[in-house]
Amino acid sequence: MFSRLYGVLLPFFVSFLLAYILDPVVGFVQTKCRVRNRALAVMVTLVLAVGIVAGAVAALRKPVTEQVNSAWAGFQSYIAAFNINDYVSAQTQEKLLKWQSEWDWHSVLANPELSNSLKELVPKIGNWITGGLSWMSELMVVFIGFMYLIFLMIDFPNIRAGYSKFIPRKIRPQVVTLMGDIDRNMNAYFRGQATVAACVGVLFAIGFTVTGLPMGIAMGLIIGLLNMVPYMQALGIPPCIVLCLIQSAQTGQPVWLTLLMMAAVFVVVQSIQDLYLTPKIMGNVTGMSPAAILLSLSIWGALCGVIGMIIALPVTTLIISYYERYVANRGVASRAHQAHYKGRLRNNYRL
Repeated sequence: MFSRLYGVLLPFFVSFLLAYILDPVVGFVQTKCRVRNRALAVMVTLVLAVGIVAGAVAALRKPVTEQVNSAWAGFQSYIAAFNINDYVSAQTQEKLLKWQSEWDWHSVLANPELSNSLKELVPKIGNWITGGLSWMSELMVVFIGFMYLIFLMIDFPNIRAGYSKFIPRKIRPQVVTLMGDIDRNMNAYFRGQATVAACVGVLFAIGFTVTGLPMGIAMGLIIGLLNMVPYMQALGIPPCIVLCLIQSAQTGQPVWLTLLMMAAVFVVVQSIQDLYLTPKIMGNVTGMSPAAILLSLSIWGALCGVIGMIIALPVTTLIISYYERYVANRGVASRAHQAHYKGRLRNNYRL
């Protein structure tokens, strides 16, 4: 069921996540700016968010465009001056040609397994092409997601305060406590990770610009965005290698030198992130080792795709916390601890 409805649920989940992130801003507009009407405060928040994004794009448009054009010109010159002898020795080329001449292509193409694979692949390619051309349906998904966002932002206080009445009374205290912990965990994690990702993006942009990497600003910001999921910045390494080849063709520097400078930027920024930014900003939000983080991302990504990778760390941290509290240390909780959660439950009921 989840697989069938994934395309429908993803826009709603993204909109709910954005509404959750922007809800404190709406509250700030209502209280500090004295915009009492919730719908009007939501519109002010959306205009403010769009204005900030548009301003950032306008500020970065000129340098990014110049770097993209420079990178494209460098790529064309690299292709024009490409010489395979600079990368593959004559002996290796001779061995490859000999291997190609001895290969029996007829028997390979006649292999029934290959034929069946091609028969299955051709319809999929057609579906991919058709899906890529259906821009109208994609535009409709964006529009529906935007409508979700507006409605959810307007109703978010009611959703936060009124969900408990749909929970059976027998398990209501436990569920309210669980949802409060999830809310606190998610809030701390997303705010901290967004701050870390922004700092990492700026550091990569500065490092790539200093080393002269083509599209350095754009590449740095993209890697910073990927960093919203921990260790996902590794996906930026292959395009950076291609940009290093272009830089080598543009400047005449040895390829190994450009790759070394790119690797130095990654090592320095990763060290700053792991040794200072993450401990300082995230604190004890997760408390998980790098191996546990990768395992968590892999499991939740396999179960729920992109949604799973977004919620992997806060949910896993909460599961570990609850296991330690109610399984490993069953019965150890103090009366004051229990009274704390009963007080929170009464406050939720008042809301």
